[in-house]
Amino acid sequence: MEQIKWFERTFNFESTENIFPSILERLIGTPARLEEKLQSLNSSILNEKIEGAWSVKEHAGHLSDLEPLWQGRLEDIIVGNEELRLADLQNNKTNNANHNDKSIHELLQTFRTIRLETLHLLDGIHESVIFKSALHPRLKTPMRTIDLFSFVADHDDHHLASMTAIIKELNTK
Repeated sequence: MEQIKWFERTFNFESTENIFPSILERLIGTPARLEEKLQSLNSSILNEKIEGAWSVKEHAGHLSDLEPLWQGRLEDIIVGNEELRLADLQNNKTNNANHNDKSIHELLQTFRTIRLETLHLLDGIHESVIFKSALHPRLKTPMRTIDLFSFVADHDDHHLASMTAIIKELNTK
């Protein structure tokens, strides 16, 4: 089953329910889920690209590459910027990072460390900030803190699912 490309997805940021604690649980759990998925795989599976797309390691590294964007967008909302900072839609940071040259241990540890930094920023955040927003530059819609981190959790899941698809395909060869 092929999943929709990330940039083709649509998002609904209209819910008024405070599910932020549940979103935090998803964010907290991503490093462990990533480690469970990848730590026992051999390097041929971790490094292989299928039809020029990212390898499993590149997907894993991409999660770390984007964490400063999420942290910065949180700052944008907190300080009251009208628009969230731009993302690099070409993913140059990931494309130029040579993640396949890194050990899986290094990639996993880097992600765990930077995700913990994000979670520290979110620890004890006041409910008024959870519903504060700024305009998302690509989607052209207001994005609240709760929406931003639901988006991040969905992004994590998107890349975990992409890794699963790669692993399944390579294991059937």
